[in-house]
Amino acid sequence: MRGYGMKAVNQPAWLEKEKPVAGPMDAIVRPIAIAPCSSDTHALHGGSGEKIDTILGHEAVGEIVEVGSLVTKFKPGDVVVVPCVTPDWEQLGVQNSRSNAHDSHLMGSFKFLSQKDGTMAEFFHVNNADANLVNLPDEIPVESALMTVDMMSTGFHGVELAEIGFGDTVVVIGIGPVGLMAVAGAKLRGAGRIIAVGTRPNCVKIAKEYGATDIVSYKDGDIVEQIVAMTGGGSDRTIIAGGNEKTFAQAVAMTRECGVIANVNFFDVSETLSMPAYLWGLGMSNKDIRGGFCPGGARRIKKMLEMIKNGRVDPSKLITHRFYGFDAMEDAFKLMDEKPADLIKPVVFIEWDK
Repeated sequence: MRGYGMKAVNQPAWLEKEKPVAGPMDAIVRPIAIAPCSSDTHALHGGSGEKIDTILGHEAVGEIVEVGSLVTKFKPGDVVVVPCVTPDWEQLGVQNSRSNAHDSHLMGSFKFLSQKDGTMAEFFHVNNADANLVNLPDEIPVESALMTVDMMSTGFHGVELAEIGFGDTVVVIGIGPVGLMAVAGAKLRGAGRIIAVGTRPNCVKIAKEYGATDIVSYKDGDIVEQIVAMTGGGSDRTIIAGGNEKTFAQAVAMTRECGVIANVNFFDVSETLSMPAYLWGLGMSNKDIRGGFCPGGARRIKKMLEMIKNGRVDPSKLITHRFYGFDAMEDAFKLMDEKPADLIKPVVFIEWDK
């Protein structure tokens, strides 16, 4: 089979691979819609370590072509929503950890990018199919469902980590697709004031539509000074959804005592996170610092789909570029890597001959 990915760091390529094989509890799926992600481009450039001959991609809606002998809920021909996090549910790490993203080791449930070939292929493998896959509801468009598997789930997890309450002042740093979903989730959780940090006009527009009450730009000065001044002391909750190693200290600095800093941003393996001790009140400020990967599995995605079905959120607003055909994955991936000013999220739609 063919797939798009990387021969090595900084070497994107089409790859020829053996078609994956389904174990007794697994499924083989072919994509009908995929979305390249910044995590994929991050991997291409070595941000998650060395990778050789790896098919990329972890966001997909697809059609099942094969199921294992123990799979009972799905059959070939079913159209399914595929979470980017697919835990091995029998692993003790799922039962013991705060997030099921860690089944056998750190982020062990994020299998597509870390342990096996991804979804940007003619066929891809899904472990524990009964527990990880969700049938696409008839009333939900494919592209909206596709946004649940990572962007919506991850952005909402930032909100969960931050434990946003009614009336809280919330800052979301970085309003790419994940940050925009964090803005939408913060509004749903009852935030009183939502300050979005970003500069791209289309992202600012969608942030306001999702519930941002204020926009802060680094072009207007130090973002910490701006936020502390406009809030009279800082935010109650700060979500890091983008940025670099400097963003970490900024988030701590702009959060008031007894606040929460929640990170869902992938930092680079080469970065060092540090801050002056006084920003954390010399350890006495009761500022909680949390970071985590979004939970996985069918139940999680079913909840995301319920939010769409009942009109709570429309994640299709994230999609700015649409591509058609299997070979278009290369162009969509390159666009995600280049990140032009008008990009939020690209999607590739694929039709297969029956």
